[in-house]
Amino acid sequence: MKSGPAFSKVPNSSLVAVMRRDGDKARDYARRHRVPRWYDDADALIQDDAVDAVYVATPPSSHREYALKAIAAGKPVYVEKPMAMDHRECMDIVEAGRAANVPVFVAYYRRALPRFTTIARLLREGAIGTPRLVNVLLHHPFEARYADPARLPWTVRPEIAGGGIFVDIGCHTLDILDFLLGPIVDVRGMVSNQLGAYPAEDTVAMAFAFGNGVLGTGLWNFGADRREDRVEIVGDRGRLVFATFGDGPIRVETDGRSEERRVANPEHIQQPLIATVVDALLERGECPSTGDTAARTSWVMDQVLR
Repeated sequence: MKSGPAFSKVPNSSLVAVMRRDGDKARDYARRHRVPRWYDDADALIQDDAVDAVYVATPPSSHREYALKAIAAGKPVYVEKPMAMDHRECMDIVEAGRAANVPVFVAYYRRALPRFTTIARLLREGAIGTPRLVNVLLHHPFEARYADPARLPWTVRPEIAGGGIFVDIGCHTLDILDFLLGPIVDVRGMVSNQLGAYPAEDTVAMAFAFGNGVLGTGLWNFGADRREDRVEIVGDRGRLVFATFGDGPIRVETDGRSEERRVANPEHIQQPLIATVVDALLERGECPSTGDTAARTSWVMDQVLR
């Protein structure tokens, strides 16, 4: 739902082949979504002459491998987030794409979602004046699926994910802040494994600075008593409050008044960004999420985790 159908719903685009190591599941997906061909071998899909661009939707540990293979085949690549295991791997992909003149895009799809382009417009229009501070809070209760150490999801296994849940979903918030306020240029942080339920971090505290002088703090905890998701951008005339996840209201507070704006998410959450990828490949527009922008987000996480 989040990405696959969108490749065929965006004008001038179609999904022509899919791959999964389990061939039966690949065949089933192809049948249900009317995809002409399926594979159980990634190299075969990459070398398929009918494939013009490749979407790498595997876990991060294989992003670099498959992205480099696609680039070597001369095919633009659209890589899931986080872009790779760390910043160095991201730059390997960026540099390979640059050397081969092959475009690299990354699936930080919030950069094209209407609710976040609305927030960007409000900031540009000075709805809260000049931004000064950012406060990020993301808390999740411990989930039962992490209770069995013998059956841990890959998202909390650093050798596959590059970290834990902070890397898997915290990257979305850091990337959208890059989109809204510009690159983060200085980062300080601390991490902890408070629960000991899995090998990755479960708590992160950060302080960071943007190139424009805006300062920020962030707290991520995945063993909390309740769910909380709040980003607050404080300006000299007001503040914007919103959630990274879901489609809750955007709150604009100015002059003692509070206004809520609701912007619904599309059926296929990645479709707006995929449309910009297609436009960029057809040289009639730009995609806001590239290898360069995504690598910056991985650099920020590296400063804390490594």
